Amino acid sequence: MPQTLAEKILSLASGKNLKAGQTAIVPLSLAYFQDGTGPLGLRQLEKLNIKKLANPEKSIFFIDHSAPSPRKELSNDHMFIRDFAKSTGAIVHDVGDGVCHQIAAESYVRPGDVVIGGDSHTCTGGAFAAFATGMGSTDVAIGMALGKTWFRVPETIKVELKGYIPRFVTSKDIILHLIGLIGADGATYKSLEFCGDFAEKLPMPERLTISNMAVEAGAKVGLFASDNKTKQYLAKYGRENDYKEISSDPDAYYEQVITIEVDKLTPVVACPHTVDNTKPVSQVKNIKIDQVFIGTCTNGRIEDLRYAACVFKDRKVKARTIITPASRDVFIQASKEGLIETILKAGATIMTPGCGACVGVHGGILGDDENCLATQNRNFQGRMGNPKGNIYLSSPIVAACSAITGVITDPDEFFGN
Repeated sequence: MPQTLAEKILSLASGKNLKAGQTAIVPLSLAYFQDGTGPLGLRQLEKLNIKKLANPEKSIFFIDHSAPSPRKELSNDHMFIRDFAKSTGAIVHDVGDGVCHQIAAESYVRPGDVVIGGDSHTCTGGAFAAFATGMGSTDVAIGMALGKTWFRVPETIKVELKGYIPRFVTSKDIILHLIGLIGADGATYKSLEFCGDFAEKLPMPERLTISNMAVEAGAKVGLFASDNKTKQYLAKYGRENDYKEISSDPDAYYEQVITIEVDKLTPVVACPHTVDNTKPVSQVKNIKIDQVFIGTCTNGRIEDLRYAACVFKDRKVKARTIITPASRDVFIQASKEGLIETILKAGATIMTPGCGACVGVHGGILGDDENCLATQNRNFQGRMGNPKGNIYLSSPIVAACSAITGVITDPDEFFGN
């Protein structure tokens, strides 16, 4: 039976030949929590008197959402996580290590894995051809305890990316364009499978950005086939032995096929207060920006910091600007390349690797009626800590140019046609 990527990955994991609509019980390759959702799950395990985990080495806790902790209550939650991990043998990535999804990409996720996380953007791992998805805290906790979980095998929407990307257009613009096209619920509990000649050319950091935001269209997973780009990325982190090739079958059945001709795209901005409220940058340029935030699991990788430093070199920011590396590894690499010095000389601020301002807990909460242009994945009302603030989403290039001008700026105009 010809299979989509989602069908194939779950079939390989379960040992059964599965198709969309069927129920699969599968062993877990990885289960992880962050410090916002982890304590909720662990308290459920306490209620059930569960004190052991099926696979401690595959159970990981990340302290990234409130790192360093801004309140004593959160500090106590961090202690709770550390104590639980110590008693069970689970792994902890502590303050400063970075965002859970970035560290998972650097160190853990492999092609063919089945991954669950107590965070909706666990779908980032789909860039590896892993069935990676976010779940509720109780579901993840039980998955950790039992070492397995169940899924309904999702139907698949095939997204063909074709052509050559124009100047200043990035993978962030591609996924924002798609979300604007199909809507925030356009792929609810579906698998988005990205393919086509352009998708095959995309390096892993760009794939990670696209998979990361699949959930913003309601998708269960956002998948790419594994290939030489995947192998190269794994080799970068000394994990070349984790590679295996997984792709869909040529005659697999897809519920829908969407074709995006990337050469026709321009930079995209998602306007408040929904991710699918997208517009070309040309239609929103010159809107005043009070804060720019470059970072997160969506766009806090070394490539994104390079974009920012390139724009910032020998210039000064006009908008309050916060840069947060997605991981300790990214921060170290940026320091080695001199990016941190360039960013600081431009007047921007560097924060501890982690989620930072994205979740509105600390490190960049907006004032009333302030506008923020951010490279994160969500712009819901109150997302950055103040329901009276306004969040616009863009690529790192658009964000960096706008930081210099103080208004939303088209990179074509910034650099000159």
